[in-house]
Amino acid sequence: MSRSKKILNPAAQSALDRLKEETAAEIGLKDYKNTYKGALTSADNGRVGGQMVRKMIEARENQFGGQGTK
Repeated sequence: MSRSKKILNPAAQSALDRLKEETAAEIGLKDYKNTYKGALTSADNGRVGGQMVRKMIEARENQFGGQGTK
Protein backbone atom coordinates (compact mmCIF):
# COMPACT_ATOMS: atom_id res chain seq x y z
CA MET A 1 0.00 0.00 0.00
CA SER A 2 1.45 3.34 -0.98
CA ARG A 3 1.39 6.33 1.32
CA SER A 4 -0.60 9.30 0.18
CA LYS A 5 0.07 12.91 1.09
CA LYS A 6 -3.64 13.63 0.81
CA ILE A 7 -4.93 15.32 3.93
CA LEU A 8 -7.81 13.34 5.44
CA ASN A 9 -9.32 16.46 6.96
CA PRO A 10 -8.56 19.52 4.76
CA ALA A 11 -9.77 21.87 7.49
CA ALA A 12 -6.91 20.65 9.68
CA GLN A 13 -4.19 21.76 7.22
CA SER A 14 -3.96 25.34 8.50
CA ALA A 15 -3.88 24.15 12.12
CA LEU A 16 -1.06 21.73 11.32
CA ASP A 17 0.85 24.48 9.53
CA ARG A 18 0.49 26.77 12.57
CA LEU A 19 1.63 23.95 14.87
CA LYS A 20 4.67 23.35 12.65
CA GLU A 21 5.62 27.04 12.69
CA GLU A 22 5.14 27.31 16.45
CA THR A 23 7.16 24.15 17.09
CA ALA A 24 10.02 25.22 14.81
CA ALA A 25 10.21 28.60 16.58
CA GLU A 26 10.32 26.89 19.98
CA ILE A 27 13.33 24.81 18.98
CA GLY A 28 15.12 27.83 17.52
CA LEU A 29 14.41 27.60 13.78
CA LYS A 30 13.48 31.10 12.66
CA ASP A 31 11.16 31.74 9.68
CA TYR A 32 10.62 28.01 9.12
CA LYS A 33 7.77 28.56 6.68
CA ASN A 34 9.96 30.47 4.22
CA THR A 35 13.10 28.38 4.76
CA TYR A 36 14.10 25.90 2.06
CA LYS A 37 13.80 22.61 3.93
CA GLY A 38 16.59 21.04 1.86
CA ALA A 39 18.99 23.51 3.44
CA LEU A 40 18.19 22.21 6.92
CA THR A 41 19.69 19.06 8.37
CA SER A 42 17.54 15.97 8.58
CA ALA A 43 17.99 16.16 12.34
CA ASP A 44 16.42 19.65 12.41
CA ASN A 45 13.50 18.59 10.24
CA GLY A 46 13.04 15.44 12.32
CA ARG A 47 13.15 17.46 15.52
CA VAL A 48 10.25 19.61 14.30
CA GLY A 49 8.17 16.56 13.35
CA GLY A 50 8.97 14.69 16.54
CA GLN A 51 8.08 17.63 18.73
CA MET A 52 4.82 18.10 16.79
CA VAL A 53 3.89 14.49 17.53
CA ARG A 54 4.67 14.95 21.23
CA LYS A 55 2.42 18.03 21.35
CA MET A 56 -0.43 16.24 19.57
CA ILE A 57 -0.20 13.27 21.95
CA GLU A 58 -0.12 15.58 24.96
CA ALA A 59 -3.17 17.48 23.69
CA ARG A 60 -5.08 14.25 23.13
CA GLU A 61 -4.16 12.95 26.59
CA ASN A 62 -5.32 16.23 28.14
CA GLN A 63 -8.57 15.91 26.20
CA PHE A 64 -9.12 12.56 27.91
CA GLY A 65 -8.55 14.05 31.34
CA GLY A 66 -4.79 13.54 31.43
CA GLN A 67 -5.10 9.78 31.37
CA GLY A 68 -2.57 8.41 28.90
CA THR A 69 -2.59 4.85 27.68
CA LYS A 70 -0.03 2.74 29.50
